[in-house]
Amino acid sequence: MKILIASTPATGHLNPLLAIARILVAENHEIAFLTGTAFRARIEASGARFFPLPPGADFDLRDILSVVPELKSLPPGPDWLRTACERIFVDSIPAQNQGLYEALEHFQADVIVGDDMLFGILPTLLGPSEMRPPVVLCGTSFLHWERDDGAPNFLGLQPATTEEQRQQYAVLAGEYDANVDQPVLRNLNRVLKGFGVGPVSKPMFHSVIELADAYMQLSVPSFEFPRAFPPNVHFVGTPPIIPRQAPLPPWAQELDGSRKVVLVTQGTVANHNLGLVIAPTLTALADEPDVLVVATTGGRPVEAIPAAVPSNARLATYLPFEWLLPRADVLVTNGGYGSVNQAMSFGIPLVTAGTTEDKADVNARVAWSGVGINLATNEPTPDAIREAVRTVLDRPAYRMRASRMADEFADIDTRSEVLRIIGRLADDRKALQGAGKLETGRSRRVAR
Repeated sequence: MKILIASTPATGHLNPLLAIARILVAENHEIAFLTGTAFRARIEASGARFFPLPPGADFDLRDILSVVPELKSLPPGPDWLRTACERIFVDSIPAQNQGLYEALEHFQADVIVGDDMLFGILPTLLGPSEMRPPVVLCGTSFLHWERDDGAPNFLGLQPATTEEQRQQYAVLAGEYDANVDQPVLRNLNRVLKGFGVGPVSKPMFHSVIELADAYMQLSVPSFEFPRAFPPNVHFVGTPPIIPRQAPLPPWAQELDGSRKVVLVTQGTVANHNLGLVIAPTLTALADEPDVLVVATTGGRPVEAIPAAVPSNARLATYLPFEWLLPRADVLVTNGGYGSVNQAMSFGIPLVTAGTTEDKADVNARVAWSGVGINLATNEPTPDAIREAVRTVLDRPAYRMRASRMADEFADIDTRSEVLRIIGRLADDRKALQGAGKLETGRSRRVAR
């Protein structure tokens, strides 16, 4: 098959799609990528054909503040979320959709695979299904679906256990709807009207789940709050880590099991201030003789860490996670979804501290599932980090729960599931074409 993979220009979205592309290439499928030009070298190094997003969507979310400078002055909360949704996602829909249309003109894809936040796919999904290839979206964040207890997403709320909590959540949901969902929906539907489609009534993040032909959630059911999901949602585990993306560090031999390894990262988006998690972790564990702290800055220079580097710390801009994770005993993180799921797949318990983007909800799931401790703050103190890390290291319950989660990941054959879901959609489309119910070949154009 010919498969077009379309990704939000952010490392946390691109990495799992590149891993999925490796699965597909191994089956001799032809792959093309549509994403930001900042990632062109990585795409072409993978052997895939590259299509750039047009101006208006061709940014690099590794430096999110350069894309939306006003986020720097906004604290985590409704205003931050609304601004991010409108500026990063809604405003880029026309350019993203143009990029999809142009890519499909040159690459007659049998299937489109995209990430869950490439909302430029919405006009296509809302148009005639016979005028487009099947669309598979990948959940690179927590599953953005409505909750049974009425709680809004993105506020880091665990499932309600009492009627009083439900009532409190109802109030919060009303406020969130008025301050975030409805303003974003108004802008979204204004954009969709320009394409002659819509309007949508569900929140933007819910709509793509409902409209996708298949939705592959890159996690396991036990890491998601229990509720009914649409039948097109499939939990497929986490894709295998792409090997050799970074070289072994010169201190690799020090991870010999003689000390507990605490890995700390702020990911590749919320790492503009390494003083939020990495610096206080270095300070917190400086006097722990049984601990080796390994910090990776996600591409930022290690010199940007605003803290003294203790003798028991080792630093790198990037590290090969396929080598590192089997040697880690705890992950301290602000809560990037991909990193959290990778850690759980290796049975690594967590300490989390992050409230921006989707991190409040990811970290709420860490605490709820029992795989770690959520400090529920964007700026943890060294004392809080030290206590949490020691608790996770010294109490077997966290490691045991993480180990059970790893077993659940191991029970899912991610490769087979990805191939089955994509292959089934392509086969269904071919059957309809064979029956004369769909347009075929170059006469088909993606709906705009």
